[in-house]
Amino acid sequence: MQEPGHGLVKTRGETTHTRWWGCVLSCLLLACVYVGSLYVWRSSLPRDHPSVIKRRCVSVLLVSALSPAVVKTWMYWADVRVDVSVWELMGVRLEGLVPAAILPLLLTMVFYLGPLVHSAIDNPKGFTGELQSAFNVQSWRLCVGDAVWLRNQVVAPVTEEMVFRGAMLPMLVPCTGPTAAIFAAPLFFGVAHFHHIIEQRRLHKDSMRVILLVSGMQFLYTTVFGAFTAFIFMRTGHVVGPVLCHSFCNSQGLPDIGSALQHPQKSALLFSYMMGLLLFLVLLFPLTDPFFYGAIPICSLAPPPAFVCQIQ
Repeated sequence: MQEPGHGLVKTRGETTHTRWWGCVLSCLLLACVYVGSLYVWRSSLPRDHPSVIKRRCVSVLLVSALSPAVVKTWMYWADVRVDVSVWELMGVRLEGLVPAAILPLLLTMVFYLGPLVHSAIDNPKGFTGELQSAFNVQSWRLCVGDAVWLRNQVVAPVTEEMVFRGAMLPMLVPCTGPTAAIFAAPLFFGVAHFHHIIEQRRLHKDSMRVILLVSGMQFLYTTVFGAFTAFIFMRTGHVVGPVLCHSFCNSQGLPDIGSALQHPQKSALLFSYMMGLLLFLVLLFPLTDPFFYGAIPICSLAPPPAFVCQIQ
């Protein structure tokens, strides 16, 4: 594996105050363009209406497709040159692709051990029924034909991870270092979700107090989740892992601990929740060890020391 900083051909001296602000403003601009693209289509229909979903999917897919150009422009402005392509920096590469697709997803499923056991217990057919549902071809056909499912499970994970992880992290790492970038990038991701306030106010569904409370909670968990997928991206050098983890988490939602506490089999469920969290913490670094994924292109942008880029 290459040492942090290997492959960095030229930078304009040490990170300057101007470059730091350039990193932040570039990421902010990209986040604003992503969110703004959702509102270029004027409509009085709710966000879950199929026609609204289709138009918005087109918009964010276009922004995602243009994000490499944003990264390339920033690198030209900052005079940052590396011996890998922009696509590789953004995590689109072949080396280590299979483990990058499997291991982070497995890690995320371990974290959701409690909810998965909860779902299996509530299924009349138990774990067998859960497996049958997961591999039911007819169910998958219905999902693919559902606009809401396609948005939540495919388009949103792909575009959000490409923009908020694949594009932003290469711009942040040279300025902040990889560890700080892991915690900085999710802030843009969390703030971007505040646009739901506009939708809620337009539909007059709740009071402003309730809307702000819900949006604040959403900011919290999207920021935490963003830090996790940014960590995955930095440790594997692939965007496929974050995309699959994002899709899986969207399908599961937040763990419903309150429901588990009221369940007849509360003890077994709480044990599953605790074991899932414990195993997640134990496996976090082993399953994301760069050993499985080869040289991490984005680490070539990192000033030493680059802790998260090193083999543990």
